Amino acid sequence: MSEPSIFFSEVNERQGVFTRRAFLMGGLTGLGLVALGGQLVHLQLVEANRYAKLAESNKFNFRLVPPPRGLILDRNGVTLASNRPNFRLLVARDGGMDVETTVAELSNLVPIDDKRRIRLVKDIKRAPKRSPVSVMEDMTWEEFSRVNVRAPELPGVTADMGEVRVYPHGGAFAHVIGYVAKVNDKDVKAAGANPDPLLYNPGFRIGRQGIEKAFDLQLRGKPGAQKQEVDAKGRVVRQDPRGDIAPTPGKEIRLTIDVDVQERALEVFGEQSGAAVVMDCRTGDLLCLLSAPSFDANRFVRGLTVPEYKALNEYERRPLLDKALSGTYPPGSTFKTMVALAALESGMITPQDRYVCGGAWWFGGRYFHCWKKDGHGAQNMHDAIKNSCDIYFYQVALKIGPDRIASVAGPFGIGQTFDIGITGQMAGTLPSTDWVKKHRPSDPKWYPGESPSYGIGQGLLNVNPLQLCVMTARLANGRKALNPRLVKSIGGVEQPRGSEAPDLPFSPEHIAIVREGMAAVANDVSGGAYRQSQLGLGPIKMAGKTGTAQVRSYDKVASRKSSSVGWKLKDHNWFVAFAPYDNPRYALSLLVEHGGGSGATEAAPRAREIMRTVLLKDPELRSLIEQPMPMPDVDPGADTEGAAPDLPDAAPPPPPGAPT
Repeated sequence: MSEPSIFFSEVNERQGVFTRRAFLMGGLTGLGLVALGGQLVHLQLVEANRYAKLAESNKFNFRLVPPPRGLILDRNGVTLASNRPNFRLLVARDGGMDVETTVAELSNLVPIDDKRRIRLVKDIKRAPKRSPVSVMEDMTWEEFSRVNVRAPELPGVTADMGEVRVYPHGGAFAHVIGYVAKVNDKDVKAAGANPDPLLYNPGFRIGRQGIEKAFDLQLRGKPGAQKQEVDAKGRVVRQDPRGDIAPTPGKEIRLTIDVDVQERALEVFGEQSGAAVVMDCRTGDLLCLLSAPSFDANRFVRGLTVPEYKALNEYERRPLLDKALSGTYPPGSTFKTMVALAALESGMITPQDRYVCGGAWWFGGRYFHCWKKDGHGAQNMHDAIKNSCDIYFYQVALKIGPDRIASVAGPFGIGQTFDIGITGQMAGTLPSTDWVKKHRPSDPKWYPGESPSYGIGQGLLNVNPLQLCVMTARLANGRKALNPRLVKSIGGVEQPRGSEAPDLPFSPEHIAIVREGMAAVANDVSGGAYRQSQLGLGPIKMAGKTGTAQVRSYDKVASRKSSSVGWKLKDHNWFVAFAPYDNPRYALSLLVEHGGGSGATEAAPRAREIMRTVLLKDPELRSLIEQPMPMPDVDPGADTEGAAPDLPDAAPPPPPGAPT
């Protein structure tokens, strides 16, 4: 048997391979250790501060704090919209939270009905993790205390104090100021790709109508932050007030509205429906912009129930509609001022031209009636405005045509919308031959029979109360095409005045003739609204024009009276006015929607009371009213009852028994 042979070359070869692999692995290991050590050095020395800050940020969170919403004030600084403390209950969903159990336990502490409980469970589950959901607003102190005592046993539940919007004057300013409400999905989508984080805060409210909506960004302010120490699960351990960032309050907005005038206007309407607008004839400032009936904006802040909203929405007098801006109506005889001015400007009619009113006028195969059945007799322009003679204006409108009327009424504000800061204005219609071609393509011709109705403010014509007030203010000013101004200042910055406007392109003499007719309406004993227009303010008098606009056809109707018809079939009643008539300062338009009477009986008395309030608040005019009356002439020799007796003089005593 042969012995095994040893091949030293194979051993040496295997040993060499092992040595090379050992060196390779050792080298790779060394490189790894060097890289690891370098990274450790980099992290602990170079990046130490950065990671220390990151660790600190994990330890603390910042909770967004909504800023106080900006105040809204009237022209004299009276608060129209402010904020008040609000105890609220919030729930933020945590990882291990049993939402149904948490809401059930909360219902034992605060009143939550079954429907509300179901909706809360859905809202909390749908909300992002640790994003607070509002469970209850305006808790009482007792409810707030109960929740805080149990808060340690209810993870994710917080009872804190925020702010809620409040409107001290209720419904008087609901349409002008609007209201705020909770943010919904539409608001978030409308904000774009990067919405304001405030929109996700449960305490934040967004403007919905009026000033609140139009100037939401200015009123919103800038949010602050509250520094909180949290644990590894993100739960708040303690507050750190030293790191809080104070919010910046929203800007203060001051309106031109006068709170006393606005509240008086709402008061005089009572149960009636309509609108009132008051404008300064010198500056264009709006002192009153009222729509009646109104609603309490505070109820919208808290959130209306479905039955409450349904009741408001379905009420026939439409409290949710801003009738001063969004309601359009035939202006009736108030528009005769524009027809008269258009006639004078055309040169086709002089102030002395007369038309005979016999109560009815035959044209186009039918009778056009005057409001006075037995007629007014021969009427010139002054008498026709004073008496509101329909027959006169039928014939004048037919003679001058619709285009001349529209060319005058347009520059006086009819058919226009105005930049007053808030939306919702309806332009109405100011018809002309071009308007008919554009808006009535199936029948684009203007028929002569349409002109008489146009002349008395009926037919296709529709206006809103703001337009009629602007028309009256421009007539009263006589020179400037004043623009209305609602917002006086934003954050202390004065807004452009309405008097910064071009001149009216009409003859001042012609405007004066129309104004004199309006003065006769209110101050001539035979004027259409003499009794209803007496202010009782000494030398201060008012000029005005009544209007009654029908909303139904009187063809084959036995009686034009509205007492026997439903509310929606009653006539609208108007009154426009300015005062003092010899030195105009304030203009007014007032609509009683479906008032059923006449402009003189329904609208003028209400307008008078509003105008009295405006004039009595003007210090300069009040000084005229309060001047002492001149002393009466007295005969110095006459005996005066109550005069002081003569001084006693020396005399002998009377005899005994004589009377003393």
